[in-house]
Amino acid sequence: MPTLPDVIAALDTLWPRDRAEAWDAVGPVCGDVANPEARVGRVLFAVDPVQEIADEAVALGADLLVTHHPLYLRGTTTVAADTFKGRVVHTLIKNDVALLVAHTNADRADPGVSDALAGALGLRVLRPLVPDAADPTDPDGRRGLGRICALDEPLTLAEFAERAAARLPATAQGVRVAGDPDARISTVAVCGGSGDSLFADVRAAGVDAYLTADLRHHPASEAREHSPLALVDAAHYATEWPWCEQAAAQLDAVAERNGWDLRTHVSRTVTDPWTAHAPAAAAPSTSLSDTDMTPGAPN
Repeated sequence: MPTLPDVIAALDTLWPRDRAEAWDAVGPVCGDVANPEARVGRVLFAVDPVQEIADEAVALGADLLVTHHPLYLRGTTTVAADTFKGRVVHTLIKNDVALLVAHTNADRADPGVSDALAGALGLRVLRPLVPDAADPTDPDGRRGLGRICALDEPLTLAEFAERAAARLPATAQGVRVAGDPDARISTVAVCGGSGDSLFADVRAAGVDAYLTADLRHHPASEAREHSPLALVDAAHYATEWPWCEQAAAQLDAVAERNGWDLRTHVSRTVTDPWTAHAPAAAAPSTSLSDTDMTPGAPN
């Protein structure tokens, strides 16, 4: 089995920490990461470092848990077990499970979070939505935030939303849409996670639709007033979960090249915080189809 330092070094190569946003908190959170005797036989990938995922890692016998979201994003003064984050740390340390976070460094990577989202939706990636600055290590300019994509065959907005609802993990929210359901969609910008800060870049890209998560009322309303851009709003968790499968496959490839006896696992535990969806009592004036796409249950 590989050592824990070797596996972390490999993951740092895939998602270099220095490419994370300045406000972010990435890299190891706990674990004997400098010990050359520490071994890794199983790795679990998940979106959120919550207690349910920590318990899953222990039950699996994982030596390393890799999550997309940080456990401590804004710092802390305690890891006492009477806080939920402290309980997570205690659970992992007591069971010799290391925790590593790959957040905005994984967003900007090639391939990154939005590549995985595009792949899940059957989209062809053309280029980053917000490219990184010119870098000789990225001659093709493939790193950056979000992705601009094309459909192999145009779909109506309603059809594209239905595809997203069917292919992304089921959540209580399902998929929300703003725009003409019969509009033809050929080009799409995607951004895994919260993406309403990128509306100016999306408009500049001239795409037909934008799929992301956590769209707030005012930015979405203003975006619709600016242009006929169609909006597709999925759950934050659902837009980032495909990265877990992509990341596991990347580590599998590293393990095969190095001859490591290592197994990767992807958590199917839904950690989206929303658990139910109650539909409006009356149908809105316009709808995607004659039937409600999300009748109070996950798509």
